[in-house]
Amino acid sequence: MDTAPQPAVLVVEDEPLIRMDAVAMIEEAGFRAYEAGAADKAIAILEAHVDIGILFTDIELPGSMDGLGLALYVRDYRPSVFIIFASGAVGVDETAFPVGSLFFPKPYPAQTIIDALQKMAGNSARQS
Repeated sequence: MDTAPQPAVLVVEDEPLIRMDAVAMIEEAGFRAYEAGAADKAIAILEAHVDIGILFTDIELPGSMDGLGLALYVRDYRPSVFIIFASGAVGVDETAFPVGSLFFPKPYPAQTIIDALQKMAGNSARQS
């Protein structure tokens, strides 16, 4: 029986209502969720919580870096963290994303995100 804890998910989204919906969806799927509205806060949360195993981020973020910059930082800082991008931006260049990350255009079906999170959680349990 698999007893490894689920990795926590860090949700980074600057639109409060979208962020609240994403956090609720993730928590209803059985994951612990942390949330941030910008990359700088997300980095502080990531550094404070070792249980974060998945980054779920928008691409367009306010502040010192966008979601792609955040993902590249996370990949360098904690390479084991899985990365999911979600964005309503048009013409997203997925070749710039860190290897192994996923992209879902907004609006995304909740079950698609939940399925991806569960698959990543399973992969995380096998890595540990």
